[in-house]
Amino acid sequence: MLNIVLVEPEIPANTGNIARTCAATGSVLHLVKPLGFDISDKAVRRAGLDYWHLVDVRVYENLDDLFARNDVQVMRLFSTKAPRSYAEAAYPDGCFLFFGKETKGLPEEFLAAHFDDCVRIPIRAAARSLNLSNSVAVGVFEALRQQNFPHLQGQGGMVNW
Repeated sequence: MLNIVLVEPEIPANTGNIARTCAATGSVLHLVKPLGFDISDKAVRRAGLDYWHLVDVRVYENLDDLFARNDVQVMRLFSTKAPRSYAEAAYPDGCFLFFGKETKGLPEEFLAAHFDDCVRIPIRAAARSLNLSNSVAVGVFEALRQQNFPHLQGQGGMVNW
């Protein structure tokens, strides 16, 4: 199982796309407040997120709350400022993948405190960054690839067309 952590996400469409990735992969979605949108049952129905029931969504008041309620053994912090590529890191079962808000990324002090856990997705310097939901998908599928796609269709091999 993977744990996807969004720290103060701002854009509902990104979180909806990420929730769909979590639904498709069986990953847990952890949301750290403040959230830039409403995730009440009414709001989710109105947004047409028909897969929301497939997502294990957990909400926290802040990062301290998340760490108090979870046994985080291994984590990867995705940041454009990270020293190494995401492909150089190991993603064991139960790993927590952290992603920051769209406008600022993860808090600087959090990154500094966990520098050895930071990874980046290599892109052209002029492009600044990828969209948050795309970044999560890249991280999730690298972790699942390393784990040989446990519990997923087509695990460990190519799909025949």
